[in-house]
Amino acid sequence: MDADTKSLRSASLHTPSGLGADAARDISAGANALLADVFALFMKTKNFHWHMSGANFRDWHLMLDDQSDELIAMTDPLAERVRKLGGLTLKSVGGIAARQRIADNDAEFVHPHEMLAELRSDNADLAGRMRALHGVCDEYNDVATASLLENWIDETEKRVWFLFEILRSTNA
Repeated sequence: MDADTKSLRSASLHTPSGLGADAARDISAGANALLADVFALFMKTKNFHWHMSGANFRDWHLMLDDQSDELIAMTDPLAERVRKLGGLTLKSVGGIAARQRIADNDAEFVHPHEMLAELRSDNADLAGRMRALHGVCDEYNDVATASLLENWIDETEKRVWFLFEILRSTNA
């Protein structure tokens, strides 16, 4: 390997940002943890989508497919925002596992109401974590990341609302 190739491989990926090093560090750390949670919740939502059963199978199967689409749509803009700030983002499944705060569910069978209740709780937690990151963004006047979070909070609250209403009559 020649010197130019070595130089390129070791070149810094720290994109310059007008927000400063502290903002890049703090917001990137929060965004990477949130990104890991989104990936974990996406996988759990897909898992429950694939393993849904019962009388309301079709409706709940389709709803979880829609919800998983919303989650995966967040990942690229969130990761790219980290890069725009000058941070480094997740690189592997191991990186996701190390940072995720959403618990996996590897049970062989989960009752449909338990699936929906778990997703309701996880989405509520995700909304809270987004609000916390929004607070960090406010501290550094990062309006761009805050703006993304505001839309995602609204989408997440909608998922919580739908899941809550479905479960209202089941006391789950």
